[in-house]
Amino acid sequence: MKAVWYEKLGAADEVLTVGEMDTPEAGPGEVRVKLSASGVNPADVKRRGLGTYGMEYPRIIPNSDGAGIVDQIGEGVDAALLGQRVWLFNGQRGRAFGTAAEYITLDAWLVAPLPDDLSFAEGACLGIPCMTGHRNVFADGPVNGKTVLVTGGAGAVGHYAVQWARRGGATVITTVSSGEKAAHAVAGGAHHTVNYRDADAADQIMDLTGSAGVDRIIEVDLSANIELAARVIKPGSTISVYSSSGDPQGLFFRMALKNAVLRFMVLHSVPREAIDHARADIAAWLSEDDAIHTVAATFPLAACAQAHKFVETGNKLGTVVVESDK
Repeated sequence: MKAVWYEKLGAADEVLTVGEMDTPEAGPGEVRVKLSASGVNPADVKRRGLGTYGMEYPRIIPNSDGAGIVDQIGEGVDAALLGQRVWLFNGQRGRAFGTAAEYITLDAWLVAPLPDDLSFAEGACLGIPCMTGHRNVFADGPVNGKTVLVTGGAGAVGHYAVQWARRGGATVITTVSSGEKAAHAVAGGAHHTVNYRDADAADQIMDLTGSAGVDRIIEVDLSANIELAARVIKPGSTISVYSSSGDPQGLFFRMALKNAVLRFMVLHSVPREAIDHARADIAAWLSEDDAIHTVAATFPLAACAQAHKFVETGNKLGTVVVESDK
């Protein structure tokens, strides 16, 4: 099969190689997916460049999300999966070979049906962003009637979090950095947007809540937003963090003053029951055909390095997708 891989950490242009590898075979409990699309997440480029999860293997195929067709099943796998269109997640978590290839084998429970009315590129947007958004919104219970702040509401995870929170009955406030991103967040269901670059961003959020503050924060960058979070969170409420650009100073004392719950999460260690809950909710949502899946740009497999570089610019609106059938 054709695949992209790296054998050392570094810049995309310098370490990503395009070539031929042996096509994998599905083992017991596994399926093989003939991939049409691979989603590139910020975590994928950080792992390639910085080794954020360690360099555990001599050769690594990047990217963890994707979509395609199950073309082989292993022993013990439901035969009904064979030939199904699927989206998948965590393809490169705890294993060497991700989705920047023509085929991937992985545990059967890591794939889910992809409706016929969604393209494979849209399916590759789901995976980690949609599952992470779901977990952060609902990990501490229902949000109906609550006010939820989603920081970075135009990002891949943030936009799904906005949609989940709105779907769950919350009043949704989100921070953005431009008018274009504000429009994107509103299209996803945000009731209010605030430009986080405004000096009075926290005051704007407090005004929107009648000075009460927000019940939950879905946080894209705790280090950058710690001052804002400390200002706008209600006492006893929850901040669910899925990313941070650094280690905030004074974190304990700032949050202790609010008796806030600070939840950290990465998808690959989320309990299986929470994963199953998210998969079921996503299946129901997709059947209603009102979800928004934003493909920021597409690149052919041979241009995977360019896809990684585009993600690193921070200028994308949605998920960057690498297409293996182009």
